[in-house]
Amino acid sequence: MNLLFILLIHLILINIFAVCITIYDKSRAIHHKWRVKESTLLLVSAFGGSVGMYFTMLLIHHKTKHLKFMVGIPAILIFELLAVFFVWRIIIYV
Repeated sequence: MNLLFILLIHLILINIFAVCITIYDKSRAIHHKWRVKESTLLLVSAFGGSVGMYFTMLLIHHKTKHLKFMVGIPAILIFELLAVFFVWRIIIYV
């Protein structure tokens, strides 16, 4: 199986999970129940879910007042985009 295909499947699945966990955390916040840990949200983002998490945060207005998320998630996103670009270049030219 192609490495690029595996990377693409990983990114799709982790971003779907990031969207779901962000919506779940927002729902828990609305109902004043136990929440998803911030470290868990950041970890999901760091494992490739930053695109899904960032746009979901903006769409449902969740964690948008927290500097850790409004700066951290885009920073992770930029790092991930650069990493994907360089991995893609390596795969294409090898």
